[in-house]
Amino acid sequence: MHAMQYEITLPADYDMGIIRHRVATKGHLLDDFPGLGLKAYLMRERGRDGSPVNQYAPFYLWNSPEGMNSFLWGPGFRGLVDDFGRPDVRNWTVLAHEEGAAASAAPKAAIRRAQRIPDRTPLPEYAVELVHEAARLARQDGAISATVAIDPRAWEAVHFSLWDHASPHGEGDVFGVLHLSAPERAELTRGRQW
Repeated sequence: MHAMQYEITLPADYDMGIIRHRVATKGHLLDDFPGLGLKAYLMRERGRDGSPVNQYAPFYLWNSPEGMNSFLWGPGFRGLVDDFGRPDVRNWTVLAHEEGAAASAAPKAAIRRAQRIPDRTPLPEYAVELVHEAARLARQDGAISATVAIDPRAWEAVHFSLWDHASPHGEGDVFGVLHLSAPERAELTRGRQW
């Protein structure tokens, strides 16, 4: 399973209603996309929830690399590139994914926390700690799901969680969720991924 995200940082005076309208009119287009576990259409607004920027930053969990590649080389991503330019696309290999107690609720917010894995950290033990962290997050009130993934090129861990309320408490960047496309969410592998 792969996690993927790109961030489109917009000017401070950008009308974020444009992003809301874009998602309202186009978000449903991935509601049945093959290979897609879920796509959370995320947005941050400057001055809200501590955000220093206006940003559109969708987060994906892919069940298959074919699905991810089909999206990146297809018309959906091409439309985004035409409108905003080609963003850097970050991707991580998933270590663990857990569904939370509020799994059936519609997400209102997400938290993403990235952390560099210190040099000389024993990787097997650290990976197990990350798996436990995902399970701990998923058990919290209001948690819809929690995922932890690794970028082994930069040795960075990313924690991503979806919440059923608009102001979750947690460390990291808080995003509003405008829409959730989840055609193959039920097929996302749960728990430890190795």
